[in-house]
Amino acid sequence: MTRKNKWMIVVLLVLCAALIVTPVLALRGAAFGGSDDAGSVKVSEITGEAYEPWFTPVFEQMLGGELPGEIESLIFCVQTGIGVGVIAFLLGRLVERKKQENLRESRQEQ
Repeated sequence: MTRKNKWMIVVLLVLCAALIVTPVLALRGAAFGGSDDAGSVKVSEITGEAYEPWFTPVFEQMLGGELPGEIESLIFCVQTGIGVGVIAFLLGRLVERKKQENLRESRQEQ
């Protein structure tokens, strides 16, 4: 690894850290609510009534209460990982298919 590459990695790591820290420091004491909370507030504003969910989540029914935040985050991360894996697999297939087509075309030209 060259000195230039090491310097670039350090700069990128510092920029990533700045992207993470800046919003937290700039918005001290702010409530970072989810889209579900914002949606239910908007529905209440539009209809003038309290929002009533159509159903309760399956896990909440089984546990008799809300899921702990850590478990909720874990399930979300697993879901994200599966989605990324599927997308990466499909993109890999497309790239490999293109390589095979180019190889076949180059063989036919010879």
